[in-house]
Amino acid sequence: MPRVKRWMEKLEVTEESGLTTAQLMLTNPDLQPVEPERRLWSWYNFIAFWIADSLNINTWMISSSMIVDGLSWWQSWICVWVGYFLAACFVCLTGRIGAVYHISFPVVARSSFGIWGSFWPVLNRVVMAVIWYGVQGYIGGQCVTLMIRAIWPSYNTIPNGIPKSSGVTTRDFTSFFLFWLLSLPALWVPIQKLRHLFTVKAIYSPIAAIAFFAWAIARANGIGPIVHQPNKAHGSQLAWAVVKSIMSCMGNFAALIMNDPDFARFARKPKDALWAQLFTIPLGFGITSFIGIIASSSSAVIFGGDYVWNPLDLLGLFLDGASSGQRFGVFIIATGFALAQLGTNLSANSVSAGTDMTALLPRYLTIRRGSYICAMVGLAMCPWNLLSSSNQFTTYLSAYSIFLSAIAGPMICDYYVVRKGYLQTKDLYSASKDSPYYYCCGFSWHAYAAYLSGLLVNIVGFAGAVGRKVPIGATYIYNVNYVSGFLVSFAMYYALTWAVPIPATSAVWNEVDVDVDEGPMSVAEGEEVYEDERWEREGEGEVEGYRGLKGRDGDYKGAKSGLRGL
Repeated sequence: MPRVKRWMEKLEVTEESGLTTAQLMLTNPDLQPVEPERRLWSWYNFIAFWIADSLNINTWMISSSMIVDGLSWWQSWICVWVGYFLAACFVCLTGRIGAVYHISFPVVARSSFGIWGSFWPVLNRVVMAVIWYGVQGYIGGQCVTLMIRAIWPSYNTIPNGIPKSSGVTTRDFTSFFLFWLLSLPALWVPIQKLRHLFTVKAIYSPIAAIAFFAWAIARANGIGPIVHQPNKAHGSQLAWAVVKSIMSCMGNFAALIMNDPDFARFARKPKDALWAQLFTIPLGFGITSFIGIIASSSSAVIFGGDYVWNPLDLLGLFLDGASSGQRFGVFIIATGFALAQLGTNLSANSVSAGTDMTALLPRYLTIRRGSYICAMVGLAMCPWNLLSSSNQFTTYLSAYSIFLSAIAGPMICDYYVVRKGYLQTKDLYSASKDSPYYYCCGFSWHAYAAYLSGLLVNIVGFAGAVGRKVPIGATYIYNVNYVSGFLVSFAMYYALTWAVPIPATSAVWNEVDVDVDEGPMSVAEGEEVYEDERWEREGEGEVEGYRGLKGRDGDYKGAKSGLRGL
């Protein structure tokens, strides 16, 4: 046991002195507000970030399900623009909280869900990030397969030494493991320096995608038949197909909406994380989906038969009987897709998982350690089984946005409507019962009641999405699942906080916290400040003014927000 204790002590994250036992469960350097010297992301870094993130396999194929549902190509493309513009608005709403106060999602969630109540939203995102890391990594392995096949065509037919029951071949596992292994160095890079990787991806991957686009059109001698294909859905069927298509884009962004404070907190100025994201997201994702539509349309002319929506499958067909020059072209393009998958896995999964694990166990975990744990679990979970078993799993992953929308509702309402931009940053790291974010035993019943309301409105439709027979009305509500979950939880949180007010709110817009801009913040200094500050002020004859600034709960612990505005 002494040896185990020594090892545990060595694993402990270096902390500032003076922290209480409770604070050791709430903070470490990766959770505290980003110091000014590490705020290095400018507006062009956010543009590069989202250009890089938009170029991935899923975005390339996003229009396929829309066209299958009966939309024409241009109708599906409009839905992509609308859906991702709405998603960008949500991203900017959550990202601004991080950009102003320089705090990550787990800390932001403490304001609305409570100091300890925030653990559940954080755990939700950890689970999804880890699962998606494995799934996206396996897709990245398919890119590696194409790269190796382009160099050594015989790689496609190497003997399989793995039992068929395992669900994977020697070739596919080798490619996945290589992608997983080559991704590990990127997990070591601090977030403020990851912007350089996204800049490289934002240059290389679009060039590769445009080259693929031009190559497909050249081989087909045109853009294919899809531009002449009319919509098959009409009337109400067309209307619901449009709604579902827009919601699918927003659902794909459900996790990224939660993730954005993790990156936006490194912004030099809040506006750097606003306009760059608001316009780059719909532009980048819209262009990528258009390239995917036309390249897939060309495939029907080149190879005959149905459209090949998956770009990796199409590249695989390009390799059949290819010349050395064509194989080189496939290698360049496949490398671009591999880099795209790496960037997507970092931005959407490993960083968010690492940040959230830091919040769950701050005494022993950092973002870097959490990212490596995410990678290990992503390998151990055998993601090929999840992708090959049935479409129920992918349906569940897509439907998980209803859980995240019910978290986003209270969080955004709390910041923009209830508190009007005001946060007492030090208190977000305090487990004191006098903290305005302690609520009832560290849990905000307002937020949890709103969260459950947002879930319940969609839960019946969710059952229908995974195969249960449900009323048609529930299906219609579920068709707008992200918006319905968000609006219901948002409205419920506002109603509850109006009926039973919470402390530390502002009557006017007050998006300022001097603690954040004074340099590295000492969390220990703010732990037991309330009683001491009250008696010190009383001794100086200031207590009358202090009492005159009561919070909405009628107690002095809500008055601190008024004092900071003086």
